[in-house]
Amino acid sequence: MKQNIGSVDRIVRLVLGIALIAFAITQQAWWALIGIIPLLTGIVSFCPLYTLFGMSTCPRK
Repeated sequence: MKQNIGSVDRIVRLVLGIALIAFAITQQAWWALIGIIPLLTGIVSFCPLYTLFGMSTCPRK
């Protein structure tokens, strides 16, 4: 898996994922567990949808 998520995108995904999971736990809104997806993609710095659309937010080398 080639990294395709830049640092700003990664931080946003991590914060959003943690916030959604915290919301799911505190409010018992189990639909908010969808926050696992941005959290995991932020941790591994790879987004499969970016690959499908040919996108990357990594800085160019």
